[in-house]
Amino acid sequence: MKKILLAVLMLFCTFCFGQKFQLGLKGGVNISDFVGSSNSNSAQYSALAGWNAGAFVNFMLGHHFSISPEILYSTAGAKIQETTIGNNSNTTVSENFKLAYLSVPVMAKYRFTGGFFLETGPEVNFNISNSNWQNQSVKSLTNSSEFAWGAGLGYHSPIGLGIDLRYNVGITNVGNVNNASFNDVNFRNSGFMIDLFWTIFNNQP
Repeated sequence: MKKILLAVLMLFCTFCFGQKFQLGLKGGVNISDFVGSSNSNSAQYSALAGWNAGAFVNFMLGHHFSISPEILYSTAGAKIQETTIGNNSNTTVSENFKLAYLSVPVMAKYRFTGGFFLETGPEVNFNISNSNWQNQSVKSLTNSSEFAWGAGLGYHSPIGLGIDLRYNVGITNVGNVNNASFNDVNFRNSGFMIDLFWTIFNNQP
């Protein structure tokens, strides 16, 4: 993890000396869920609200293109509803499975005249969860990192304020164990982010 963060920092410095750039802060709401599981017979997943916050740099490659590395604290997870079949009745339990990540997306952006933009790119997420699920540590049930891909659109005003909507989907699995609760670890993160952001330096109409 330290080597990856050091590589990201070196990338920042390399671009800073030769490119026009913008520094920015962002934060907003996450709507997360799990996808890809084949365990639908015993567990059902539904959306969970959370949040994200962090900083980013826009390295501008001409008037329309930019590369934007970000460092975010971001929540994920889902509400899990399980049904246990007993002798005389079925028991349904619903509980939130909460994850937290240090996320490092690197987005390629195309900006249209007028401030609207499209973005897409990869993301690596480091698991820093500290919650519990059914008296077990969430971090012990999940992988230490995961990879995802994001795509979105937004608007960046001439004074630096902006808004974006992004969809992220996991490429690698979240779970790392095959236990009696899940019976399947082939589920991945999925979700939307709605953020407000503000940049300084080189804001353009």
